[in-house]
Amino acid sequence: MLTKFVLDDEQLAGIVAPVGRLASAEALSGGMFATAYRVEFEDGRRAVAKIVGADTSRLYRYELGLLGTEALTYRMLSGSGVPVPRVLHTDFTRSVVDADVVVAEHLPGVPWLDLQLDEAQNAVVRRGLGAVMADLHRVDAPTFGYPAADAALSGATWRDAFGAMMHAVLVDAERWGVALPATRVRAAVAAHGAALDAVTHPVVVHTDLWAGNIFVDPETLDIVGIIDTERTLWGDPLHELAGADQLGHGEPDADLLAGNAAAGGILAAEVDSPTGRARLQLSRLYFSLILSSEPVVRGYEGEWVAGYEQTARDNIERALVWLEQAAAG
Repeated sequence: MLTKFVLDDEQLAGIVAPVGRLASAEALSGGMFATAYRVEFEDGRRAVAKIVGADTSRLYRYELGLLGTEALTYRMLSGSGVPVPRVLHTDFTRSVVDADVVVAEHLPGVPWLDLQLDEAQNAVVRRGLGAVMADLHRVDAPTFGYPAADAALSGATWRDAFGAMMHAVLVDAERWGVALPATRVRAAVAAHGAALDAVTHPVVVHTDLWAGNIFVDPETLDIVGIIDTERTLWGDPLHELAGADQLGHGEPDADLLAGNAAAGGILAAEVDSPTGRARLQLSRLYFSLILSSEPVVRGYEGEWVAGYEQTARDNIERALVWLEQAAAG
């Protein structure tokens, strides 16, 4: 089982000392591998300290160096209109504790996941999320793939980067003894290489915009915070749709696409482009491969695991069938 890094009060005070004198701290729940604390300083300021231990044995290759990616992405998105926290401090020296550390400002609002909203209210938030994606995808990236040098999963083209990403996930699963249809997956990626080549301009893609990472003003329903950018990559904006609904397989949400278009976004147009459906299915396949192997890699336990894994495996088959039929004409 993946073990989170636990800090005592003295260690936590040392970590946040460059920001201020610690007055109090509260461990935050949620997340499967990182440890997070809401901290308050003696001057009344609040922040969130996020810590990932040096043990990478239960991380996928694409997750190597992920806290560095989080800090980099927050900084890249500053001034973009995407409501991300300001980075207050980073420490990747592991001189205080044997872990990587990012301290960022505390955001307002309530996680969307925790709000009891009716369908009409949720539709408002989904349209707002589409608008956030429009701002996000206007931020240019320097190349394709994952930013972290430790992951070594980048490339000059989306085809190169995506192929390397797929290969890494299959290798990770094989290392943990998880059986995946690797031959079919590689054939599907190769068959749709031209679709991947249609992505010529890399943009910042959060990849994990689910309801737990989105903070909402409960009065206005405005999105006031976006967090957890550690899995951000640079590439195809359609990858965002798969990342925001990683267990989904139907049509992209109409409210989200409408909000995106109203804010000048390109997602609806990209979905309906000649290569859009294939690219979306490839991205869904990628996430489904991760989710189907994740219970073993992470060491998940509980009654929910079997259903979670089966849903992911069903989605692998759905995506492969679609891709194979499309390739056959």
